[in-house]
Amino acid sequence: MTYEDITFDLSDGVAKITLNRPGDFNGMTRQMRGELTHAITNSGSTERAILITGAGDAFCAGEDLGAGRNAVDVDLERLTRDELAPLLDAINASDAPILCAVNGAAAGTGANLALACDVVIAARSATFAQSLTQAGLMPDMAGTFNLPRLVGLPRAMGTALFAEPIPAPQAAEWGLIWEVVDDAGLSARAAELAVRLAEGPTRAYAAIRRMMRQSLSRSLDDHMVEEALAQGALGKSRDFAEGIAAFLDGREPGFEGR
Repeated sequence: MTYEDITFDLSDGVAKITLNRPGDFNGMTRQMRGELTHAITNSGSTERAILITGAGDAFCAGEDLGAGRNAVDVDLERLTRDELAPLLDAINASDAPILCAVNGAAAGTGANLALACDVVIAARSATFAQSLTQAGLMPDMAGTFNLPRLVGLPRAMGTALFAEPIPAPQAAEWGLIWEVVDDAGLSARAAELAVRLAEGPTRAYAAIRRMMRQSLSRSLDDHMVEEALAQGALGKSRDFAEGIAAFLDGREPGFEGR
């Protein structure tokens, strides 16, 4: 597939997806949503890690709903159900871990796209804002689901109700993201972490992603049953055998791909 609103590169087992509408601060279009869903769905089952970032000075300014008053004619129920939900499903269903490198402002859908990923690092100058509130809407892209689980209900409420940009250092302090990086070093750090994930035990990563995400919707007893089954399967994998052998040999493990 040829992409128009994103770029897609493969290197060292990493699928790098870049939101590529820098002249519009990477505002998300229908085209971009479809391309992201396609790229994540296909690379998540074949590559060892996925890296998502933005081109230019912003990560993603949120939904590009059209110019001026035309925005009020957009069918937001359909957009949420038929375009954002499949994108979120693609992220959740990926076997590959997804790293997001936020290179600038992440607003509205852009902020919640980042927060739906597994690990988020951000440039020191980056911000996260639930800006849709200022347009008379609520956070989309599962923001109302993820925010309370990431930072607790009081901070999630304040973030959404006041729609004030949260600076990256504050986001890290709250536990909203994993790490803050000086702006000049973000690209290198993102590449380093993505390769590190790509070289890791991909079967274990897939199980970690699945178990942690499913833990939000089931009881501890049910979760422990599934944890035992998943851990038992990993214990029979070649990656586990390689990990033990590498430890005993005093060397770095060479894990298999899927």
